[in-house]
Amino acid sequence: MRTPHNDQLSEPDRAGRRGQHVPERRCVITGEVSPAERLVRLALGPDGGIAPDVLGKAPGRGAWIGVNRADLETAQAKGKLKGGLARALHEGQFVIPDDLGARIEAQLQRATLDRLGLESRSGTLISGNEKIETAARKGQVRLLLHASDAGEDGRKKLAQAWRVGEDDEGSGREGRVLPVDRATLSMALGRENAVHLALTDARAAARVLAHLSRWQFFTGWSRDAANRDSDPQNPSPGDGAEIGAEPDGTAASDAF
Repeated sequence: MRTPHNDQLSEPDRAGRRGQHVPERRCVITGEVSPAERLVRLALGPDGGIAPDVLGKAPGRGAWIGVNRADLETAQAKGKLKGGLARALHEGQFVIPDDLGARIEAQLQRATLDRLGLESRSGTLISGNEKIETAARKGQVRLLLHASDAGEDGRKKLAQAWRVGEDDEGSGREGRVLPVDRATLSMALGRENAVHLALTDARAAARVLAHLSRWQFFTGWSRDAANRDSDPQNPSPGDGAEIGAEPDGTAASDAF
């Protein structure tokens, strides 16, 4: 296992990247190296406080974690998080909030919902059973999403239409179940009764999936189809879209 400096960058040749620069970071808890888009950045504020920076854009020094909330809170309780941050930041004087895990989860949720909102305004996200079913049967759906309280019948019907449209019947392909209910989703998108959603653009789907996958991983969310690969032809979690990527697909610069 490689353990480079926490801020070091590398450029592995990954399929689907078309030679795009892919930053990597080391988790200060496990020491494992992964693409930065799969990890969560913790930023050191001017007041000495540690705060989550899930978009990776806050100025100043930072370090990265690649564990779920339960493991983070265990590491925090045992002092392992503090030790890892001290080594990565070369700083001994800082304050880690007791509710760091909750703050990270809230930011990951907001980042995902904000991303959905941006795609909605850009016209790459559609909602409503009939509209989604029609698009799915035409092979126009790249990612299918459902509120956590969406009915099983509705989810199965739309998934079936998706498989038909992709000539992929029998594959078991299903959509992703979001860790929020329809009320939360409707409020975030400014739409009434947002239960089922679909992305009709592959790059938009990759951007949403990158945010959603980190959120689901951190929270341990796994209801129904939440952890299934939604589309083999779409980028997998972490492939095809940088966290914090701009709408044209270019990666946002790192904040170190």
